[in-house]
This record gives sequence, C-alpha cells and structure tokens, in this order.
Amino acid sequence: MSVLVVGLSHKSASVGVLERAVVSGDALGKLLRDVSQAPNVAGAFVVSTCNRAEVYAEVDKFHGGVSSICELLARHSGIALGELTPHLYVHYEDRAVQHLLAVACGLESMVVGESQILGQVRQALAVARGHGTLSRGLGEVGALALRAAKRAHTETGIDHAGANLVSVGIGLALGKLGRPLAGADRDGPLTGLRVLVVGAGSMSSLAATTAARMGADHIVVANRTPDRAGRLAAAVSGSTADLASMAGPIADSDLVISCTGAAGIVISADLVAETLRERGGEGAPRPLVLLDLAMPRDVEAAVGDLPGVDVVGLESLGERDEPDLAGLAARDADVAAVRAIVAEEFAARVSAIQAARVAPTVVALRAKAAKVVDVELARLAGRLRPEDHRTLSEVDRAMRRVVDKLLHAPTVRVKELAGSPGGDSYEDALRVLFDLDPAVVAAVTQADTAPVDADAAGKEEM
Repeated sequence: MSVLVVGLSHKSASVGVLERAVVSGDALGKLLRDVSQAPNVAGAFVVSTCNRAEVYAEVDKFHGGVSSICELLARHSGIALGELTPHLYVHYEDRAVQHLLAVACGLESMVVGESQILGQVRQALAVARGHGTLSRGLGEVGALALRAAKRAHTETGIDHAGANLVSVGIGLALGKLGRPLAGADRDGPLTGLRVLVVGAGSMSSLAATTAARMGADHIVVANRTPDRAGRLAAAVSGSTADLASMAGPIADSDLVISCTGAAGIVISADLVAETLRERGGEGAPRPLVLLDLAMPRDVEAAVGDLPGVDVVGLESLGERDEPDLAGLAARDADVAAVRAIVAEEFAARVSAIQAARVAPTVVALRAKAAKVVDVELARLAGRLRPEDHRTLSEVDRAMRRVVDKLLHAPTVRVKELAGSPGGDSYEDALRVLFDLDPAVVAAVTQADTAPVDADAAGKEEM
C-alpha cells in the first residue's frame, strides 16, 4: 500500500474555490467514510482548513485512488469535476509523505511558519481515528508528521520568526487604520482601539489573545454559544455580545475579527450599513476594518464597498507584500532549519522501511541458527550423565553467545546496506549463503504485517 494525497490549497485555488471545497462537521465524516470505502483505498484522513482541503489516503493503485478521490471531492464540495480538477494537486508515495511533513511544519502555509497547522493536522488524525478510517500506515505517517512539527517548533526559531494568520491579518488591518505595526505605541499597536471578535473557536481564541497582547483597549466576544463566549471574554478581561444583535458592538468597534465555522454570511452589508449610521455623527464615519479569517467567509463582499469600511480577507493575506511584513515573516535561516528537520525525519523513515524489508530474512536466519543450536544441544544432552546438567547449561549459554556474536555484524550490515544501490542483492546473498527457506521468510513477513489496532498507531505523538 502507498500514501496518496489529493487536494487544493491557497497556492492552487482562489479563496472562492477554497471556501466551496472546505468540509467540516458531518460533511467531513461523510467524506471520510466515502473515501475509505472507495475501491483501492485502505484508509483516509482529511486536512481541511481555511488554506487547504487535502485528502490523504492509503491506496493499492495510484490511478484508481486518484480517480475515486477526485470524484468524491467534487461530489462533496458541489463543484463540478471539470471545474475542480485544474486546482487539484497530487502527490504519491515519498512525495506525499514529504508534503505532509512540510504542511505540518508550516512550510506550506500562507504565512510560512505559522503554528496553528500543527493542531489542525493533529485534529485531522484524531477525527479519522474516531471514524475508524485511519489505517495503520496513515497513523504511522501522521505520527511522523507530528513529531517533525514538534521538533520544528522546539529546535528552531520558527515560532518567533513565523507569524500566524491572525498576526499578519491584524498587521494589514492596522495599515488600513493608518497605524503601522512597526513603531507603534510602546503599549501595543492596538492601544486605544476596541476589538470585536466574532466566534469562540480556536482561531477566535487566538485572535482574542493576540489582540489583548497587542494592547487593545477592550475586547468583545460574540458567539452562538454564550458560555464559550463568556469563557473567552473572561480570559482577556473583555465582555460578551449577542451574536444575533451585533449592530451595537460593531458600531462601537474599530476592528472586527470574524472567524466562525458558519456555513453562510454572518456579517452582512445591511448590518454594517446600519452600524455606520450609529458611528457617523458629523461628517464621515470613523474608519472600520473587518478582518475575515473564516472559510467560508463570514463577511459579505459588499461590505467593502461601504464608505469608511475596509475588509481584509484571506485573499488579502495571499496578496500581501512580503517586504512590508518582514518583521512577521519567517527568517530564511529558520525555514532552512525546519526543512533540514523534515529531510532528516523523512530519511529516518526511509531507513526504517528498508530495514523492515530485510527484517524477515534476518529473523529467519536467527531462527535457523537457534534451531541448529537446539539440535546440537539435544544431541549432546543424550551423551551426558545426569550429574552433568549444570555443565550443559553453561554450554547452552556459551553456544548462544557465540551465535549471536557471529550473526550480529552481518545482520546489522545487511539492514544498513538495504537502502544502498543494489540493496536487494545483499538480502538475496544472505538467503543463499545460509540456505534459508523462502517459505519461512514469507511466513515471517506475513506475521509482521498483520493488522493492528489503528487507535494505537501514532498514539505517542498525539
């Protein structure tokens, strides 16, 4: 079985296409079920964020797997296959594994180095495990990706060099408000500004805490569930608002950050137009910026056409001018260090796979050697007197130590050489030199690949 990924991201599709392709909740469960039950597919998990929608699958046939997944993505997104296909990319086997590692480490994110993707990949694996679609192979690859990402965030400065979408979005919003992020008030770039956060999920929590850290005068949280809004507001010493009555809170705000999981528009042009009348007073209303980090979008596109109102959406982040965000972008040295970790972890996986490939031959060799020792000890035991039993025990231990020492070097070496050019020939030579029965080697291989509890795969890294 091989790993296959089919997906689209901010690099291959517009925000409009991405927000139609995103899957969550019950729709995600249905997609997982349908993909895992498709021909040629043994397991699947889906990474679906505001930047990407990717299906990872373990397949036994490349073309059959690609065809099934593309059709299912089109069906579940409601996008015609012919319209969706130009935005899709496909990675297979080693390239698929390397892609997942890079994604988990934040190297493929809209803002390189952002750390949210690590939690999103972890959640994608957990959801697949909960639905019973995470195969053993995918569980192992997922655990590898999480381990690489954890190393990236603990062994490099990517956390400090890389910015998350919220930080970058607030930076762009401050520019719209005429307050550059760099060189802002010593108390924080949001000092003197009131912020409304719409939503109370992980992205909204990050938005609220970031706004608080940047010195916002007051933070209001509006959410469908009052309890969650209350907990988040309390964490940032803010207050709450009713999601159904946001005209007042929006009118009082300078910056609105919206990142809900709603399927439709949350902030309409009519609602914002109503708030402008409350904010207006004499002359033009004071500036209002709405930062829309939701996928699909929360803020109606027409809001940006209202006087004194700017909308910063995900497409704005994709079009940002990097030199203006130099202080937020990941430094080249940190990115290079993370890429080195990805390469190292991938190389370790390749070595482990190669070693595992020759392991049945090594096991069969040691089993044959043990059998030879057993036969010789049995023959010797028949010739010794009963009182020589202690001597036989010493001989037993000595013979097994000799065999272990003789076999140690060739078995270790054949594992090391397995990944070199012509590595198969070393394994073949071992079988021929020691006259190993191919049926025994095959039996060991079958035992080694027996199914395991998918819930245990990668549990340490979860």
